[in-house]
Amino acid sequence: MQTPENQPDQPLFSHDGPSDAAAESDRPTPWAPALSDPVSVVIDQGGIALLSVRGNGNLNIIDTSLMRQISTKVNWLASLAEVKVLLFRGHGERALIGGADIHEMQKLSPQTASIFISHLRDLCDAFYHFPAPVIARLSGYCLGGGLEVAMACDLRIASRDAKVGMPEVKVGIPSVIHASLLPRLVGLSRSSWMLLSGELIDADTALNWGLVHEVYPPEQLEAMIWSRARSLASMGPAVLRQQKRMMRSWQEQPLRTAIEESIGEFAKAYASGEPQHYMNQFLNRKRNK
Repeated sequence: MQTPENQPDQPLFSHDGPSDAAAESDRPTPWAPALSDPVSVVIDQGGIALLSVRGNGNLNIIDTSLMRQISTKVNWLASLAEVKVLLFRGHGERALIGGADIHEMQKLSPQTASIFISHLRDLCDAFYHFPAPVIARLSGYCLGGGLEVAMACDLRIASRDAKVGMPEVKVGIPSVIHASLLPRLVGLSRSSWMLLSGELIDADTALNWGLVHEVYPPEQLEAMIWSRARSLASMGPAVLRQQKRMMRSWQEQPLRTAIEESIGEFAKAYASGEPQHYMNQFLNRKRNK
């Protein structure tokens, strides 16, 4: 159960962000998002940005229009140096994203299908290449394109009632784009089972397989996610961005290249002043014990 000291910080400002074009000069306004807002953004005083998506229906289904809106907001947040951590959640507790809109997909042709899936790729890429750590909050269902978006995030923290899966083959389409992250996360055998069977797995199985990082009872999920976000936000923002950038590079580099390039990255960290600051804090705490 949440207590006053572990309740999420009261959001201070709502950054509605650009709808179609950048609006970085806009001043933040007091948080009063309309219930109809499909994508809302709140940034608290600690630099934690909360991005909430209200999709279609109870399962937060996303169509092309919503994909573009989310991508625009994420890319705008990526331009803000004040953002230290991004939390991503769906509206309500039924789903993060229950998948892409099957009504829209049913009408696609070979030509329009490539355009449709490119928008989903761009959305996943926006999270994957976001400069600061991204935490996906999984409550209820996270399916198909929704799971691809979640896999593009850095950390996935789930409610015990969460269910995840890639059921696309059951409606005649393959799982594509960022579904290719699945073998890297859970291994070839388990990803083969998920992608070929289309079956869902529960949160504890996802945790055991390494698909999610932490699982909590539903009543503890909110407090624990905010606790994790605050822990990340308390660290040096420069080193977290540097570490994330390096990890993304490691995905595409030979091992020896990654090792050798990291020597320069280690030296570069000292130009930020963060090692001196945080090491001094650590040593002072030890002296004062």
